[in-house]
Amino acid sequence: MAQRGRTTRTAGKSARKRKPARSPLRRLGLALYGILVALSAVIVVTYAGVRIAARPPEQAEDPLPPAMEGTRSSPQPGESAQPAASQEPAMVRKEYTYTFLLVASDQVSGNTDTMMVLTYDTVNQTAGLVSLPRDTMIDGVKQSNGGHFYKLNSTYAYNGIEGLKSEVTKILGIPIDFYVKVNTRGFVKLVDAIGGVDFNVPVNMNYEDPTQDLYIHFSKGMQWLSGSDALKVARCRQNSYFDEADSTWKVYDAYSNADIGRTETQRNLLTAVLKKALSQPQKLPTYYDIFLENVQTDLTASDLLYFAEKALYFDFSSGLTTSVLEGDGMVQYHGWTYCYELYPDKLLELINTKGINPYTTDITADMLTIAQKN
Repeated sequence: MAQRGRTTRTAGKSARKRKPARSPLRRLGLALYGILVALSAVIVVTYAGVRIAARPPEQAEDPLPPAMEGTRSSPQPGESAQPAASQEPAMVRKEYTYTFLLVASDQVSGNTDTMMVLTYDTVNQTAGLVSLPRDTMIDGVKQSNGGHFYKLNSTYAYNGIEGLKSEVTKILGIPIDFYVKVNTRGFVKLVDAIGGVDFNVPVNMNYEDPTQDLYIHFSKGMQWLSGSDALKVARCRQNSYFDEADSTWKVYDAYSNADIGRTETQRNLLTAVLKKALSQPQKLPTYYDIFLENVQTDLTASDLLYFAEKALYFDFSSGLTTSVLEGDGMVQYHGWTYCYELYPDKLLELINTKGINPYTTDITADMLTIAQKN
């Protein structure tokens, strides 16, 4: 009986179907599939979180025309917050269109060596980038010692970023929503982070200043630039040579149109760097770290998420328009030499046709404050 029982149990076990063993390749495929599913879920959740967190930023308050400056005030108790019927209709901002003041400081003087304004229409994916020459003439801002300065690039050193934003608003007649002030170290790090940049250097550059440990030597033409190279190209506005006759260094303008040529180079270089950076979205965490360490701005983390998500779809070849404020850079104003006097008609045309105007209607001459020597 015992023998028969054991035989029966053995037979029962043999009758059961055994599952075929999975091959190592099949197990690897299933594991990879599981990882992909998990990663997809993480990406979807992260993207949804970014879209929720990256809400459209608020736009700055519209500036008043020069004739009405100082008239804006909060309503008193019992007064209506609505404007009087006799006032002109307010300008209407384009939806989701923002303006940025982009600046970099001079390494020696503390003035703003580079100043640009960017207007970005996130709906139509268009942008206008305009350079403001460093010697742009302004009416004059009083210094603490009782003196005055009459060039735009001195505004930051004496009145800070808010003072500079105010002067730029007066000149262009547009509100500045945000500012971004980058130090030179951050620019160098960004260029190195994207693996350098190919750039067409527009002129021969040969400048030496041992007191700054600054040595710039680049031949005209296409060059691969590291971060430190790119900074030198951006800074260069004069060439120099050593005159053995009197044992002194002599300098002359590197560009035929002086500082205007340099501002064009800076715009083109910035465009090339941003274009390459956005082509490598996998490096966004690196860009963010560089930004936090080297940039002063009033953009919040939510603002940065919003603009980063929009900028990934931007086409530089068709969406970006660049320009520079036109004027005469040989003007003497209140004893200051080489001031850059803007051409009012050219300025107004540029604002309304080069993507700088953030309004639905044209800016008019009465909205601008332009210093004139006469």
